[in-house]
Amino acid sequence: MIRFDKVIKRLGGRAVLDGVSFEVQKGETFVLVGPSGAGKSVTLKHMVRLLTPDNGDVSVGGASLNRANRPELEAIRDRFGYLFQGGALLAWMTVAENIALPLIEKTKMTNDEISARVQETLDMVEMEKDGEKYPDEISGGMRKRAGLARAIVRKPEIILYDEPTSGLDPVTSRTIDELIDRLRKTLGVTSVVVTHDLQSALTIGSRIAMLHGGKIVELATPDDFVKSQQAEVRGFLEAQYITKAGPWERKPS
Repeated sequence: MIRFDKVIKRLGGRAVLDGVSFEVQKGETFVLVGPSGAGKSVTLKHMVRLLTPDNGDVSVGGASLNRANRPELEAIRDRFGYLFQGGALLAWMTVAENIALPLIEKTKMTNDEISARVQETLDMVEMEKDGEKYPDEISGGMRKRAGLARAIVRKPEIILYDEPTSGLDPVTSRTIDELIDRLRKTLGVTSVVVTHDLQSALTIGSRIAMLHGGKIVELATPDDFVKSQQAEVRGFLEAQYITKAGPWERKPS
């Protein structure tokens, strides 16, 4: 679905990504973790060509982003929904108006069709009664959910999440985790999540990749990730008091 092939990206003279290669499979939740400055958000931005590699290639569905012309790039970007770290809602618009924006800008749907789709999407994120509220009238967790509703309102194939639980209390964070997992199951979307929250990563991830020093030092399922002997992974796990035992352990289905 999404493929990085020996991607190198330098920023400020430093190789933020230094020969990074991986592939995100259709329908999975692929989680990127690592310390601040490791290149997680830089990786995410390459997936929609907000940044381009200095060397290497990024492709989506077999189509190279590096070589895509403007119409081709727009077609690829239309396959994505993007949840920004702060929700990025427009303060002067209601929640419903924020969610409707992509439909108004990118489709030829009628007003009635837009209203119906917005309400359907509000229901998905459990905000069916909050469409007429403004962003400053709702909590941080609700702003994240509203931002997610806007990201999925056009029913994208792929959703990119930039720190979806950042700044939220543990209970609200787990609610966001449950929502991400439910959307994967109900919509069949492919998800890429950037997070510092290992509890979240281990709960929702199909596979977890850890970036450190511009390279992927581990790429594994949650069960195998917590058992990794890589020093960088062990330090990251221990800093968040993660042990090999926990609710993220997958039971045979």
